[in-house]
Amino acid sequence: MYAILDIETTGGKYNEEGITEIAIYQFDGHKVTDQFISLVNPEREIQPFVVNLTGINSNMLKNAPKFYEVAKRIVEITEDCIIVAHNSSFDYRILKTEFKRLGFPFKRKTLCTVELSQQLIPDMESYSLGKLTRALGIPMSDRHRANGDAMATVKLFKMLLNKDLEKVIIRDAVKIEQKSNIPTNLITIIEGLPSDTGVYYIHNTEGEIIYIGKSKNIRKRIIQHFTGKNSKSKKIQKLVSTVTYEKTGSELAALLKESAEIKANKPIFNRALRRTIFTHVLYSFTDKNGYINLFIDKSNREEMPITTFSTRTSGKHFLFKVVEEFNLCQKLTGLYNTKTSCFKYEVKECSGACINEEPVEAYNKRVNSLIEKYSYANKNMLIIDKGRAIEEKSVFLIENGIFKGMGFFDLNHQINNRAILDSLITPMENNRDTQHIIQSYMRRNKRLKIVSLN
Repeated sequence: MYAILDIETTGGKYNEEGITEIAIYQFDGHKVTDQFISLVNPEREIQPFVVNLTGINSNMLKNAPKFYEVAKRIVEITEDCIIVAHNSSFDYRILKTEFKRLGFPFKRKTLCTVELSQQLIPDMESYSLGKLTRALGIPMSDRHRANGDAMATVKLFKMLLNKDLEKVIIRDAVKIEQKSNIPTNLITIIEGLPSDTGVYYIHNTEGEIIYIGKSKNIRKRIIQHFTGKNSKSKKIQKLVSTVTYEKTGSELAALLKESAEIKANKPIFNRALRRTIFTHVLYSFTDKNGYINLFIDKSNREEMPITTFSTRTSGKHFLFKVVEEFNLCQKLTGLYNTKTSCFKYEVKECSGACINEEPVEAYNKRVNSLIEKYSYANKNMLIIDKGRAIEEKSVFLIENGIFKGMGFFDLNHQINNRAILDSLITPMENNRDTQHIIQSYMRRNKRLKIVSLN
């Protein structure tokens, strides 16, 4: 059983907020079985920006019940239920704070529809409730009012349950609330962070950057730093004074900025990433029979690789995949060590390049198609990815196989206009790491838009 809820508050200082409205729908996984909706007199002032956002003002709440008058009903409707909310950590914290004021320990399991949506419906432009429901075609009324937001969350949760066919994520995502050991100063830092993709900077009391990282969910990643038990996490917890961040929308933008800024700032806890971030590469050579051979090797050779890998294992995994995709020979890609024909030839899945049966030109044409797809050597192109908002995209410029820089553009901009494009691009250094980051990202993200500049 679930208790799907939404809470509107007064706003104000952390843990000093009060509830102004609450809506709870008890849901059995198929239908709503009970509901409770009420305005609440918070017995404190409502912040002006909250009044403008929700439309709830102090006059509306004069005759509303105080929290202690609705507390029993809230306990009853959430009893033996998992609390579900969009950003459940906020709603659950507010409820626990109100019950703590009454001297009552309130403890429930929770599910967050933001986190579930990110796992079950990836690649959405935004996971805010309004934008997400609109994108999914979920009808919504009374935005920023408890009843409207709670009912939209019910409909969203139904959709998520349907998408979770194996029920693995729903089962594993249930979190039993544990007593927080995070100091108050760190909780204050966490509350000011977004659940967005970007780069974050951890500063000490002198303002120096002691760690730079990237994440698809900045807030969640910082919580991991602040609750980690390893040596580095404990040192960061001891030294941190503040955390700043830069949203990028695009994970590729975050990866490139993280790499560049670690090299520039050399934070004390980023020693590992100051070095080259890939170890193995894909090379090619032409054998005595004229066939192009592919092989994985360590990245200490002088010639330009086709593409790069973090480990030998990931390189071999890639080779197995492209052998299937381009119908290549296992022997000529180093995957099957033999002096005669490869295994695929024996099962009639190889055309015989391994024993010189297939015409050289036909085989090499397929190898060159692979190289063309996975290398951007000598290419002039734009990579278009997500932006920091729905109406924005990120753009990455490659000229003659060299990464020139990145920027963001409004959908109204004509990026095919070279003068406009140049004005949008912030120059960045091209090096072996940026090439690895871009190539790896392009391999993993098939939906990227590539615009040729030739």
